[in-house]
Amino acid sequence: MGDAPERGTKGRDRRPLLYRASRLFEGPPEPPPSLPAPAPYVSRHPLVAAGYAATSVLIAVTYGLGLNFVNANLYQVSGEFSASINEALWLTAAYMAPNASLSLLLVKIRAQFGLRRFAELAIILFIAVNALHLVASGLETAIVARFFAGIVAAPMSTLSFLYLLECFPPDKKMTIGMPLAMVNTALGMPIARLISPTLFDLGGWQPVYLLEVGLALISFALIYKLPLNSPPKVKVLGVMDVVSYLFLAVGFGTLSVVLVMGRYYWWTEAPWLGWLGLASIGSLATVVAIEINRKYPLLDIKWLLSPGVLHFAGVLMLFRILMSEQSSGISGFFQQLGLVNDQQRGLYAVILGATVVGGLICAAVLKPGREPAIHAVSLTLLAVGAYMDSRVTVLTRPEQMYASQAMISVASSLFLAPAMAMGFVNALKKGMNYILSFLVVFLFTQSIGGQIGSALFGTFVVIREKFHSAAIVEHLVSTNPLVAQRIAQLGGAYGKVLTDPILTKAEGTALLAQQATQQAYALAYADAFFVISVASALAAGVLVLKMGWQHFGRVYSKAPALSQQA
Repeated sequence: MGDAPERGTKGRDRRPLLYRASRLFEGPPEPPPSLPAPAPYVSRHPLVAAGYAATSVLIAVTYGLGLNFVNANLYQVSGEFSASINEALWLTAAYMAPNASLSLLLVKIRAQFGLRRFAELAIILFIAVNALHLVASGLETAIVARFFAGIVAAPMSTLSFLYLLECFPPDKKMTIGMPLAMVNTALGMPIARLISPTLFDLGGWQPVYLLEVGLALISFALIYKLPLNSPPKVKVLGVMDVVSYLFLAVGFGTLSVVLVMGRYYWWTEAPWLGWLGLASIGSLATVVAIEINRKYPLLDIKWLLSPGVLHFAGVLMLFRILMSEQSSGISGFFQQLGLVNDQQRGLYAVILGATVVGGLICAAVLKPGREPAIHAVSLTLLAVGAYMDSRVTVLTRPEQMYASQAMISVASSLFLAPAMAMGFVNALKKGMNYILSFLVVFLFTQSIGGQIGSALFGTFVVIREKFHSAAIVEHLVSTNPLVAQRIAQLGGAYGKVLTDPILTKAEGTALLAQQATQQAYALAYADAFFVISVASALAAGVLVLKMGWQHFGRVYSKAPALSQQA
């Protein structure tokens, strides 16, 4: 299963030690697995096609609500289980740990066991696991339920994609189907924040998951009545595929936990974060050692490390990090100001509407070759929107951010679909098996990339808040007449319930400290938004320069041919 070893005069293997060690992971010989080609397109009546599209939207919303309900209501959920914020965050970490990588293995599972059986079993497991949330009485059982929810949610995002692409002929799948499918994946976050206040008012945790189970039951009925057009079954899953995936799951899962929890327990304060990071590195290195020596690998490591793929992954990762301005920044900013989801409904309604409009615009203009221009427009919108947000103060309210957040939502819809379509087409040119390698790039940049973006954004805000807080507190000395007057004014609010002037002054001092902290956080978020604006503008500038250079190269290469013809 390899080249003959290079041996010295004494018969000893002289090849590098790392190479010889990696050969231990080759595994037994395997049949050459090849993923089946997509099933042939079947034309359907427009009403039936609309049913498939509606099924896709419903599945996407069901999946998105499960992913975002806890994140959008972390304080309410922590109160529900009488837990601290750090403890409640384990609900998010438990969900993301298995969800970050499972879609990779599911590609081969559905190819081997059939798409229809895969879809029906996936939705049944999703219903069963979400029903477990209804009987979760403590934080520990809720964490276990969230872990299994992360597992069964992975097929749901795939089904949402497949059902929407089923509506379009092959020549429209990438240009129209892909933008609309990407819009579906973005619906969960704004909808969760729009409806969760009402659901929690009805009775806390239970109504949230009753709704999710109900949506899943409707999805099950639609999946059963509207089956996907399934390609033929092919035996593609080998033992070493499972072994490689298990190491990949550990690597992505432990990395997800570190990224979710790191800024709350702080990166250098909790030793277990370092051990989890080390486990992630070791597991991913093992995956590389296994896959690079397989004749029919699950992941083509050499292709993944090629300059073109690394550039593609870097672009996706950069944009996902920049989009943390909306996914993490806005909610965190208003949370520090004391606003709850009920007061931000208008903002998230605008985000939802702009996301849909952006997807429709992308579907209308996306054509092969237009991707760089669309990306340049997207980055420009993101830069302008983030710059508008960088002018926030403690008096900023959601209404002042409608325009900027609408621009950022449109930018998100414009960017991801062309990138996904371009990468998918390039992978298909190499062969069906390269779809798995492309999928791991997309999963890493979107799932792990989103967590990296949130971690970097939150860490930057914490550091800048400490800086601004120190600068503000430095000037808040009680000997300053203005400070003393402000403390007296704030303490006066308690004058009717506190007769002791010392206690009144203490309450006034506490309120002043709270206002100083809010000011420091507002300045920190403004700094973060400004950094994202500058980074987006630089990325747009580099992209425009690259487009100009390529256009100049094409014109210059045609000039000699034209002169010869003349």
